[in-house]
Amino acid sequence: MLWIKKIPWKMILGMLIIGIIFIFGMMHDEALYQQPIFKVNHVRELSSDKATDEFHNQDRQTNQKLSGVIMNGKHKGHHLSISNTYSESNAMDREYHVGEEAFLVIHKDIGRSTIRTYKRDVPVAALTYLAICLLLIFLRISGLTALLSIVVNIILFMLAVVINGKTEGTKVLLLFGALAVVFSVVTLLLILGFSRQMLITLASTVFGTLAALLISLLVFHLTHEHGIHYESMQYVTQLPQPLFLAESLIGSLGAVMDESTDITSSLFALVREQPKISRNLIFLAGRNIGKSIMGPLINVLFFIFMGSALPLTLLFLKNGNSWGYSFTMNMSLGVVQSLISAIGIVLAVLLSSFFASIWIKGNQKAGATA
Repeated sequence: MLWIKKIPWKMILGMLIIGIIFIFGMMHDEALYQQPIFKVNHVRELSSDKATDEFHNQDRQTNQKLSGVIMNGKHKGHHLSISNTYSESNAMDREYHVGEEAFLVIHKDIGRSTIRTYKRDVPVAALTYLAICLLLIFLRISGLTALLSIVVNIILFMLAVVINGKTEGTKVLLLFGALAVVFSVVTLLLILGFSRQMLITLASTVFGTLAALLISLLVFHLTHEHGIHYESMQYVTQLPQPLFLAESLIGSLGAVMDESTDITSSLFALVREQPKISRNLIFLAGRNIGKSIMGPLINVLFFIFMGSALPLTLLFLKNGNSWGYSFTMNMSLGVVQSLISAIGIVLAVLLSSFFASIWIKGNQKAGATA
């Protein structure tokens, strides 16, 4: 039971106490919001009716009378009774229970105020804190650097979105292409430090992602983008093709970087164990490692896409749309993005192996900085 002794129980206890205090504070943070917040103190079910649409989809709608109090703002302490209608499917609404909170829309006649949406900050904060704790407990310094890279990348992404808004989307592909390079540099510097291993991984990531994007552009040109339905992109007010390519670029970057990091790290470990290994064998070893990683990684990306597209696809099918139309409007662009990512993943295997076979042999210790 040696592994139990290695668990940092004091650290876990401290994080648990901090977490309880943090969550308790989030449960009473109404004063931090400008939007009025309504707390439900009593719920009364009024009526329940069965609903059927023209496609014979059946649902049940229930009317609630919610009684509670406004928790913040100039109307703080004001008691209200609000009507709420929710469906059994909860597709566009939700059922409220005693003790829950919701954002409120206050009209001139405060008695006719309506609920805008459910207040979700507590579960989101709890899950975020749990993820941070797991990173720090099991990965220690590596978890801290990973967390720091996430924070930095979020800030960079928000900055890019602001800049894109000011340029009205005219340079979205150039902007997010540069952002992809910055993402790669920042993340790899924080995780690996400035080393030969970091430079090999960076080169493989950047060139693999860029090559996948160029190949997709070539295919688009040769096929005249036949079958690419940009109209299925929701709420697009900018040029659709550059925006789609920017989405594909950012979407494939993480997978390519992950694979490049795994292959390069494994090859550095191999050279440390066998310093006299030839460059040809390094390349072959990297290719074999990539073969074992490539399939699961492509499937993971595909499953993520399928999971995100499944709800709307089922909704389209349930409302009488054909399989072809449902696929076109919900899944076609996602499949194209998955294919672009798959191309980048395959190319990253060759690029990582090639760069490693050239640059690792220049330093037999395989650990010195570049």
